[in-house]
Amino acid sequence: MTRSDLVTRLAERFTQLTQRDTEFAVKTILDAMSDALARGHRIEIRGFGSFSINRRPPRLGRNPRSGEQVVISEKLVPHFKPGKALREAVDAQVPAEPLS
Repeated sequence: MTRSDLVTRLAERFTQLTQRDTEFAVKTILDAMSDALARGHRIEIRGFGSFSINRRPPRLGRNPRSGEQVVISEKLVPHFKPGKALREAVDAQVPAEPLS
């Protein structure tokens, strides 16, 4: 699902909101989440999951063209951990594949 798909589905579900209002609401929520993560806060949405920041320590890597070692600096990356209700809902929707 893309952002525009989300806006369309919300506008269809909540007919009192215009497409423009729905788009503004989605943008506002996503911007607030991005800002909170950028400030180092954790976001928890009960029944859905939590967003947090993980630290990737500096490490040595290799340039794939030359094979030369390069230093890769420390990074802070967003991380999503699904909640129990989301995991169970997804698991219930996916048919079990037989093991070969």
